[in-house]
Amino acid sequence: MLLVGLTGGIGSGKSTVAHMLAARGAVVLDADTLAREAVAPGTPGFEAVIARFGAEMATPDGSLDRAALASVVFDDDDARSDLEAIVHPEVRRRIAHEVAARGDTDDVVVVDSPLLIETGAYQEFQVVIVVTAAVATRVARLVARGMADDDVRARMRSQMPLEEKAAYADVLLDNEGPVSSLERQVSQLWSDLRERALSSPA
Repeated sequence: MLLVGLTGGIGSGKSTVAHMLAARGAVVLDADTLAREAVAPGTPGFEAVIARFGAEMATPDGSLDRAALASVVFDDDDARSDLEAIVHPEVRRRIAHEVAARGDTDDVVVVDSPLLIETGAYQEFQVVIVVTAAVATRVARLVARGMADDDVRARMRSQMPLEEKAAYADVLLDNEGPVSSLERQVSQLWSDLRERALSSPA
């Protein structure tokens, strides 16, 4: 098995790369999906969020009000740290479980995580991929999807700068150009990853 970490910044195209790799045969574990599952109704994570942030974080149907929670933690470092302390251990546990189940295979397992670098988790991976694009390109993409320009830039400011993330990369994918260019890069990358996975000892 080859364990690969995939990250980038908002609007860089990380999710697009994850889908491209999955289409080629990679086992993709989406940290955002696992984080949502970690605080689903009925889980210890959900109860911990309500205990920390209040009953108003639950919607009338009993699910988590993600928009309300996001508004609380966005500009509050302490609140965000408290939420991360609830969510991140469970996400790591779920990833570890999935990885362990494939330990004796020749799978390429890709963990798609926006906080791969920030949490220090990048150190656990054999290959770290960072998807890059210029700020102007990323803003234009997200505005075209319906986000307000100010909101996009505020989210970017809350993230580690992409150029800093790039310093941790084993592989940089340049998503400045058309999708066809990204497809070519991913195809070459996939060939390299498969070769490494097949040559790795079980």
